This record gives sequence, C-alpha cells and structure tokens, in this order.
Amino acid sequence: MPAQRTILAVEDEPVLRQVLVDALSQAGYCVETAEDGVEAVNKVEQQEYAVVILDIGLPRLNGMDVLRFIKKRRPDIPVIIVTVNATMADAIEALKQGAYEYIRKPFDLGELERIVARAMDRRLLIDENRYLHSELKAHYDFDNVIGMTPEVQQAYLMATQVAESNATVLITGETGTGKEFLARAIHYQSGRAEKPFLKVNCGALPETLLESELFGHEKGAFTHALSRHIGRFERAHGGTLLLDEIGDISLPVQVKLLRVLQEREFERVGGTETIRVDVRVIAATHRDLDAMIRDGSFRQDLYYRLNVIPIHLPPLRERAEDIPTLANHFLERYRKETGKHVTGFTYAALELLQSYDWPGNIRELENCVERAVILTRDERIDVGELFLPSRQGLSTARPAAYSSSLADGERPLRTLKEIEKEAILDTLERLGGNQSRTALVLGIDRKTLRNKMKEYGLLRSGESE
Repeated sequence: MPAQRTILAVEDEPVLRQVLVDALSQAGYCVETAEDGVEAVNKVEQQEYAVVILDIGLPRLNGMDVLRFIKKRRPDIPVIIVTVNATMADAIEALKQGAYEYIRKPFDLGELERIVARAMDRRLLIDENRYLHSELKAHYDFDNVIGMTPEVQQAYLMATQVAESNATVLITGETGTGKEFLARAIHYQSGRAEKPFLKVNCGALPETLLESELFGHEKGAFTHALSRHIGRFERAHGGTLLLDEIGDISLPVQVKLLRVLQEREFERVGGTETIRVDVRVIAATHRDLDAMIRDGSFRQDLYYRLNVIPIHLPPLRERAEDIPTLANHFLERYRKETGKHVTGFTYAALELLQSYDWPGNIRELENCVERAVILTRDERIDVGELFLPSRQGLSTARPAAYSSSLADGERPLRTLKEIEKEAILDTLERLGGNQSRTALVLGIDRKTLRNKMKEYGLLRSGESE
C-alpha cells in the first residue's frame, strides 16, 4: 500500500496497539507500529508516513519529545496525540508543538477513525499543494525560456540574477510579450515560491474598486461595503504581487502605493488600523512611463521605487528568428491537448509566420497555432490554416481571395469558415475551376484544397481539375 495511506501507531500497551491495528486496517489503512519513542523516531527517520498516532506516555523517549522530533524533521505529517492522563495544559502544549489533534483514553474507535480521516485529508491536501508548487516551479523554470536573441537572453539573465532578492522589478514591453510569464518565473524561482503569487490588472478596475482590491476595505467604508474585504497586499503576505498595467493607475492610488513600497504598511479603505506586510512587488506595463512622468500622469518618485530592477521584453517582430521555435513549442502543446497527429509546419507556413509583424506578439502567435492545429486535416500546418489578419495586405495571408470578402482595414463579421469558403469559391471562379492553380494562389497544397472543398460541399462528380 502506498505511503499516502500508511499510519504509524506508537503505543506501548500491546493490547491497545493491536486494537489500533485491527480498527485502522479494517478502515482501509496500512498500519505499522512502534512500542516506544526510540523505535518511533527510527521509523519516522527511515520511512514516509501519512499520519502518526502517538501516545504521550512512552518508555525510553516520551511522546512530547517524539512530537518535537517529527515536527522538526517531517513537519507535514499530522500527529494525533493519545494519552490516559490528559489535562488542558497538556493539550495546549501538544497543539503548540504542532500536534494535529488530541484524544483521551479510553476513546471511541469511531471518533478516532473520524480524526484520522480528517488528518489524512489534510495530508493529501498538503501533498497536492506541494506537487502543484513543484509543477509550477518546473513550468516557470528559466531553462524553459525560448529565445536566442540577445535582448531576450539579457532579459532572462537579469531575471535569474534578481529572483532570489526581494528587489522590486519593473517589466516593460508590448502587450503579449510574456511579461506575466516572466513575473511568475521570478516568483517561482525565488525563496517566496511556497507563498502566494497574486496578480491585479490595474487597468481593468475603476479607481475606487482598484484601491479596495489592493488595500482592502472595512465594513461600511462605502456604499455596498457590507463586510470587511481583505486586499491583495494582505493576501500576498510573504509572497509576490504582480501589478499589471501599472501605468493605468490614478494619481491618488499612486500616492498610497508609494507609501506601501516605502514603508511596507497601509490602512484599509475606511479603516484606521495600520497593517504591515512583507510582499515583493513586480510591476508591468506596455506604456511609456517616462513620457507619462513628463506629462504629469505618473509620479516620478513612484517610478523610482518601481524601477529598481528594469527588464524590457522585445516585441516578437524584433525576434523573427525565434518564431519557428516558439511556433513548434505551441504546436506540440496543442497537438497533445487535441490528440491530433500534426508533425509541423510547411516551409511556406513558416515563412509567413516569420514575415508577419505580430502586433499581439507571443499571445497572438499562440492563438494562431492553436487555431491551426484544431483546423488542419493534414500532418503539417500550411498557410491555409493560419488565417492571419490583413494588416500587411490580405494577399500575403490569403492571396486574392480575401479582396472580395473584406474592405481595407475592416475586420470580418462572419466566421472563419464562412470567409474561407468564400475565398475558395472566389478563387476557383477567377481561375476557371482549376484546382491546382487555386491551391497555388491560396498558398496551400492541392490535397488541402480538395479536403476543404469536400468539407464545404464544393466537389462535384465529374468535375474538371
């Protein structure tokens, strides 16, 4: 039986020890035993247990000493204390030392089983949280960064160097360049990784709600404040708070934020109690804060507090050599999610990906690849599945066919499938039904064209090709 269900019962009375084994085994647990404190310590040293049931009055080494040892060496193990001569002082002391629960002899086996079940649930939750943190730490490892351009390498080298510090970081870059990923990587590779990582989108909330979201509020602080609200700074205590789109906050909120960065303290909205916090702040923005300082919309003193460690992420159009690697990374992710056998991109598709300017940066590229993986019927994604917008001319992404579908600069109000069907029909008509030339003009291979014609009911029996 796996260690997650294994209980160590430490009891010096042989009869009671066997009662524990029988009852807990019948409840579905694997039970090991120890008859004194020294044996218990040795077993905890050598093996993993989900829960320990520990008698206080043990020979050779008393139960309180064993409890202290377990909480020092294996703090995640819930320890249930059992004794015959319990006093309230004993119970309080055991709980102070980290015991999960306290039960007196003689006890009801049903009650003990309920306590064990709760302790087991707690242990499973602890293990799940640890696993989640390890997964997040692995996902946001700096080694997972994709990018060979000097600017990207410099940005992540800087992030690696400052991760273990508590310095405030200001990440700048266009929307979709990976600012949040970098912020999370800094957090999960720091000593704060086991503590909360919280994010506030400062541009998504009006001033009054943003102030409440950041600092919390007291009951009655304003209309509809029916109860106390704990803000993000309090909830992120010990961890990291990402202030996304920091350039969008109002001047009054900037003043209050400056105080938190300087003094590490604040009051909730409508409150008088001063609250001290230990929070690392990472700020991110796509705005030009220097220009905002010049026009008076952003405080210079706040900027200096935020800009302790500046990191800039370049737009995707300035790192075209990274696009094939990024595209294949996203392809592999969505291939696994969809279960489709997609092996890569055609040469023409990669050329198009590298020539497009990606105003939405990495986020737009990821969405493009996800859509292509879902839509493609072939092993390799071709130009026809990319559906890139027309900012650089519709003839680049979908030659000729789109000109009748959209006016210059307009965005489609129909589905992609409707536009694709019209593009195929329009090109076929212009080229007299020649499928080979139609495929060439549309930038897809003939097999893909025929698959799409079949999908849209455009194939006719005896049709000339």
